[in-house]
Amino acid sequence: MFCRESTKLTQKRKNGSAILCVKFMNYLRSLRPRLLAGIGVAAIGAAIYSTRIAMVYAGPPQAAPEKPPEKSTLTGSQLYAINCNRCHQERYPPEFNPAQWKTIMTHMRVRANLPAAQAREILKYLQEDAGS
Repeated sequence: MFCRESTKLTQKRKNGSAILCVKFMNYLRSLRPRLLAGIGVAAIGAAIYSTRIAMVYAGPPQAAPEKPPEKSTLTGSQLYAINCNRCHQERYPPEFNPAQWKTIMTHMRVRANLPAAQAREILKYLQEDAGS
């Protein structure tokens, strides 16, 4: 730096330039943590920016795959066996009447997080063979 002078020379020179040089060096020392923090933030920002560019420009856009229709290909009895037996023993359709099965299915649809179409298929299966 331009302020580095030998201590003998600084002691010999009693003019204002030596004092000014020391003050300037002290000022730069106080800025050092801020400068280092700024450089660190800039490096992190550059890394994030370069990552975003890589993600945005990863290639040409591709068409989103079409969703299959929501219609279930499984029968009500198959859905009942898959979903209901996960948590408890199988209940047979004649054990309850159609109104009871509707109440049970309303409750269990929420607990088992069943889609509406699957719940309707299971209810239809249970009510077809329900007892009186």
